[in-house]
Amino acid sequence: MRKIKICSVITEDNPGTIKKAEKDTDIFEVRIDLIGSSWPDMVRGLKKPWIATNRSRSEHGLWAGSEGGRIAELLRAVDLGAWMVDIELESPSLDLILSETKGKARCLISHHEWENTPSLAALAKAVRRSLSAGAYTCKVVTTARRFEDNLRVLRLLQMFPAARLVAFAMGSEGLLSRVISPLAGACFTYASMEGARSSASGQLTVQDMRKIYGLLK
Repeated sequence: MRKIKICSVITEDNPGTIKKAEKDTDIFEVRIDLIGSSWPDMVRGLKKPWIATNRSRSEHGLWAGSEGGRIAELLRAVDLGAWMVDIELESPSLDLILSETKGKARCLISHHEWENTPSLAALAKAVRRSLSAGAYTCKVVTTARRFEDNLRVLRLLQMFPAARLVAFAMGSEGLLSRVISPLAGACFTYASMEGARSSASGQLTVQDMRKIYGLLK
C-alpha cells in the first residue's frame, strides 16, 4: 500500500500539541485566521512542510479584516517558508495569489460546498476550473447529508487520476470519505490534532487516523 499522507490542521499556537502530532503528520495546515497574530513565530518551529490558509468569514473562517489584509498574510507566509498556499476558487484574489506565488510556493485551489454534496458533474466542473486556473493541487470539499455523498466524492477522485486532488465530505456522515479518500487516489487527507479544536466537522485526530491506516497494512 502506498504511503498515506495526512495534513494536520494547526488551529492554535500550542507547541506541545504540535510536537505530539508531528510524528504522525506529513504536512501541516496553518490556519492563520484561527491562530491569530502569533502565527509567524509559530511557523518558524515547524519541521514538516506547511500549507498557509487564511479563511474569510464568507468561507466559514474567522478572518475579519480586509481582503487585502488577508492576502497580505498569505504572501507573508510564502516569505516565511510556506510550501503551499490555499486560495479559494471563488476568491477575487485568485489571479493575484497565482501570480505572486509563482516560483516561490505551490498553490492549492480549494472549493467548499457548505450545505450539501452537489452532483458529480458540478464537482468535476470545479476541478476543471481549478486545473485551468493553474492549481498545483485541487481541493474539493462537500458536506455529506447521507451515506451516498461519500461515494460521490470518492468517484470524483477516479475521474481525475492524473491530477493532484484532495476530495472528501465534511460532517459526521462524511467520515468514511475522509478516511478512504487517500486510498482512492487523494494526494492527502486532513485531520485535527489531539487536544486542539478541529477546523471542520467530522475530523478525526491524526493519531486516530494513523491507527486506522495501521490496521489496513
